[in-house]
Amino acid sequence: MAVEEKDSNRARVLIVDDVETNRCILEMIIEDMGLAAFQAENGAQAIKCLPECRPHLILSDISMPELDGYELCRIVKADARTRDIPIIFISAFDGMEDIIKGFELGGADYITKPFIPEVVKARVGAHLHLYEVNQMLAETNRRLQASVKEQIRQLEQEKKNVLYAMARAAGKNSSYGTEHIARLSSNCRLLSQSMQLSPLFEQQISDTYIDTIELAAPLCDVGNIAIPSGIFGKRGVFTPEERRIMETHALTGAELLSDIVAGNDYNDFMQMSVDIARSHHENWDGSGYPQGLKGAEIPLAAQIVAVVSVYNGLTEKRPHRDAYSASEAFAIMQEDAGVKFNPDIFQIYCKISRQLC
Repeated sequence: MAVEEKDSNRARVLIVDDVETNRCILEMIIEDMGLAAFQAENGAQAIKCLPECRPHLILSDISMPELDGYELCRIVKADARTRDIPIIFISAFDGMEDIIKGFELGGADYITKPFIPEVVKARVGAHLHLYEVNQMLAETNRRLQASVKEQIRQLEQEKKNVLYAMARAAGKNSSYGTEHIARLSSNCRLLSQSMQLSPLFEQQISDTYIDTIELAAPLCDVGNIAIPSGIFGKRGVFTPEERRIMETHALTGAELLSDIVAGNDYNDFMQMSVDIARSHHENWDGSGYPQGLKGAEIPLAAQIVAVVSVYNGLTEKRPHRDAYSASEAFAIMQEDAGVKFNPDIFQIYCKISRQLC
């Protein structure tokens, strides 16, 4: 009988037995309970029926041709779509070994033949109630997890909004143009995507990594918010003291970002943001600041941002100079390849020069 011919509001029970008399007796008991009954002659037929009848409970004989009850149970419990359906074995076998094997395979209960209607009704009713409760708990848990994830997402977004507001404030303090953050994100993403295609970096850069560095790169100079604006607006060479103050922005930014996530999960975005803020002024030859890291000691994300931020800085107008053209900027940077920058990353950056914004 097709599912649409049954009352869709009633719980559905699939009866699996190769003896028609047994199926009919059980169907009458099930229907007398106000439930919808479906029949299958063996385990193989039952498997085919599952997608259509979508039972809330299965009553299955053990000894059947083609596919016995034990194998049917094993298949049902191995499928994530059906594993929660309770299976009650019905059999003339009442030996302890048979009963234990049924439970070991995931069976919920065991009813022996000949059937006693009151026993069948009690067992079926109890397990349908448990199934309904478990489904309600699973749905409640799903909704709770979805709600928690949404709250976490909102908190993370609010946190990022605060960070980007600070980055914009730091940019104004540093005399960066309004397009600086957008260019930094875009060019870091483009460079990372290109590096992903290179055998040198394909194992280190995933699609998630690319998405993360696009978000984290604009926070590289967030520490500039603590630097006197007069230093960045100065025309001419910094004094040793001014340079010392200016260089503190790297550690200040890293500490600021670390403090924001103190006590929370240190996710990839925040970890990368801290690495970039602290290390994007480290030089490939170890002559940079604040820690004097060199080569592969420098986090890869910081190496990427180092190249992009210098290019952006050269091609943007500053209070003390006009913007360089792209070709002029690359000529200047070429002298620092292998000194300030990872030469392999710089070569890839040169190859995508026409795509940069």
